Amino acid sequence: MFRPLLMLSLCIACCANLASAEEPRTVELQDLKLAIPANWKQRQASSRLRLAEFAIPAVEGAADDSELVVFPPFGGSVEQNVSRWVAQFAPEGREVKMRKGTSSHGDYVLVDMQGTYKKSVGPPIQGRTEPVENYRMLAVILMVEGKGNYFLKVTGPKETIATVTESFRTSFGADAAKEADYDLAN
Repeated sequence: MFRPLLMLSLCIACCANLASAEEPRTVELQDLKLAIPANWKQRQASSRLRLAEFAIPAVEGAADDSELVVFPPFGGSVEQNVSRWVAQFAPEGREVKMRKGTSSHGDYVLVDMQGTYKKSVGPPIQGRTEPVENYRMLAVILMVEGKGNYFLKVTGPKETIATVTESFRTSFGADAAKEADYDLAN
């Protein structure tokens, strides 16, 4: 009699632990409070120009892990940054979609790109890249009123990025259902 109750209690406790392990954690970065999924592991920023970096585990079949990088406010207009991001993908076969919306932090522009990514090799100052097929990037310009434009980028194999798109939006308080199409003429 006690053994089945004990087993049931253990199952309930384990399930509760699994559920809580999946809850996002709040990460504060300057003026941002981000809800980062528990399995996205924060790592040392590879550059002083980055506020934070998170490794996103690869899904089955993906060749590489993905990453979320958060940048502080610095130069460039929305158009200049979007153009630079789009240029990080080879023109042939490149797909680009742009959306705009409002999050808990302020207005944002989200650029969703996929195709052959020009992955940086070595120090960025050298400008060396290698082509990596079937990559996808979700890049956001988050306009925090009175504080500047923050930049968030998730980059990796398209199979992995497809599974984290909603988590990425949730991380900065966005809602895809309330977004509208955006073009650079806006």
